[in-house]
Amino acid sequence: METSISKEQKTAKLAREVLRLSGDSIVMNMRFLDVALSKIRPASKPGLKGMATDGRTLWYDDAFVLRRYKREPAYIARCCLHSLLHLVFYHPFRYGDVEVTYWDAAADIAVENVMLEMDLHFIKLHKDTERKAAAAALKTKCGALTAEKIYRYFLREKPDEEELAGWKLLFHRDEHMFWNMPEQLEISLAEWKKISERVRTDIRTFSKGKFTGKNGNEDSLEKNLAEAVRDRYDYGDILRRFMVTGEEIHPNDEEFDYIYYTYGLGQYGNMPLVEPLEYKDIKKVKEFVIAIDTSASCRGKIVKGFLHRTYSMMKSAENFFSKVNVHIVQCDNEVQSDVMITSDEDFEAYIRTGKLTGFGATDFRPVFAYVDELIEKKRFENLKGLIYFTDGYGVYPEKMPDYDVIFAFLNEDERRPAVPHWALPVVLEEEELEDAGEQVMPENGEKTGASYLENRQDQRR
Repeated sequence: METSISKEQKTAKLAREVLRLSGDSIVMNMRFLDVALSKIRPASKPGLKGMATDGRTLWYDDAFVLRRYKREPAYIARCCLHSLLHLVFYHPFRYGDVEVTYWDAAADIAVENVMLEMDLHFIKLHKDTERKAAAAALKTKCGALTAEKIYRYFLREKPDEEELAGWKLLFHRDEHMFWNMPEQLEISLAEWKKISERVRTDIRTFSKGKFTGKNGNEDSLEKNLAEAVRDRYDYGDILRRFMVTGEEIHPNDEEFDYIYYTYGLGQYGNMPLVEPLEYKDIKKVKEFVIAIDTSASCRGKIVKGFLHRTYSMMKSAENFFSKVNVHIVQCDNEVQSDVMITSDEDFEAYIRTGKLTGFGATDFRPVFAYVDELIEKKRFENLKGLIYFTDGYGVYPEKMPDYDVIFAFLNEDERRPAVPHWALPVVLEEEELEDAGEQVMPENGEKTGASYLENRQDQRR
C-alpha cells in the first residue's frame, strides 16, 4: 500500500513540476501574459484525462500530463497557453448564448492559429504544418481567424459531424466542461477584460517582434484581442432606448378583472359585467433619424444590410408603433436625400427600392444641422435619437444636440478618429450585416447602452 501511495505522490510531484516548467516557458517567451498567467493556478484533478479551466484554476490530470509530456515535451506548454488564451479572448464567458459545438471548434481554431502564427519553438508540435495549411484555407473563407468570425462561418455553412471531428483532431487541446457552468467561472468577465486590456497594452508598449515570435507575426493575436476587448452593445436595447410612451388601441389585460367578466357571462348569459379597456400606454419606437454616410467607403450591400437589420428589430409588434415618424437621411459632405417613413409599409418599400446617392467626402455636420431645422419646423414632436451609419472618417460637430446620438461603425479600426464624448460608438461586423435577415443577431456577452444614455441625460441637466 505504501509503495502505491509513494508512486502516486511521485506522479503528482512530477506533474506539478511539468506544469511549473510550462508556465515558466510561457512567461519567458511571452512576458505580456505574466499577469494573466498569475490569475490561474494549476491544480490536479484525477480522472479528468486532459486539462480544463474554470477562470481561476487550470485543472489537469497527473497521468495525462506525464504521458503527453513524455511523448512530446512541448505539448503541455501548448495546452497551458491554449487555455490561457481562451480566457484572454473571453471564449468561456460567451458559452451560454451560442451553438456549443460550433463555438467549441471556432474557439479552439482561433487560439491555435494565434500560436501557429507566432511560431514559437517552445510550443511547436508535430503536424503543425498540417494545422497551418488548414488554418490558411479557412482564413480565405473567414478573413481574420477570430472565434467570432469562424463561428459565424460555421453558422452559415453548417459543417457536419465528420468535418467538425476533423477540426477537433487538429485543434482541440483542452476540455470546455466548465464553460457551461457560470458559477465555476470564478473570475468575472470584467476582471478578465482588465487583464486583456493589460495584455494588449503590453504588446503595443514593447517591440512586437520581441514578444510575438521570431517572425514578429502578431496579426491574429492583435485581432483576437481587439475582438475580445471591444465594447459590445445590444443593438436591440439601443433601439428600445429611443422608445416613447404612447397610446394605442389594445386590450389592457392588466386592468381587466376576469372574475367579474366570467361571472356576468355565467349569471346573465351573454352579458359580461366588465368590459376590457380598449387602450393602454405602451413604450414603442415612434420618432428618430437614421443617417447614412454615402461616401465612397460605404458600399451599397453593407448599407442595405444595416437598414435591414435595424428594420427587422423595429418592425416587431412590441417595438414599433403602427404610425411612426422616421427619417432616413443620406449624406456625404452634404445632405443628398431624406425619406420620411410613417408606416411599416413605407419601410418595406424603402428597403426594396431605395438607392444610395452621393459618394463624395464625409462631413457629419450637415446632417445635424438639417435635423435641427426639422425640429425648428415642428417636423418632430419628441425626437429621441439619431443613428449614423458610417466608417467614422469625417468632420464631427462640436455642439452636443438635444437628442441621443449613436455612430454605428463597420468593423474595428484603431486609426478612426474618436467620436465626441456625447455620442455612443457601436461597432458592427461586416459579416453580420451581410447576413442580416438570414440569421438572428447574436447577443451573447453584450452590454446595453443604458449607462451611456443615463450619462447623456445627466449632461443635459
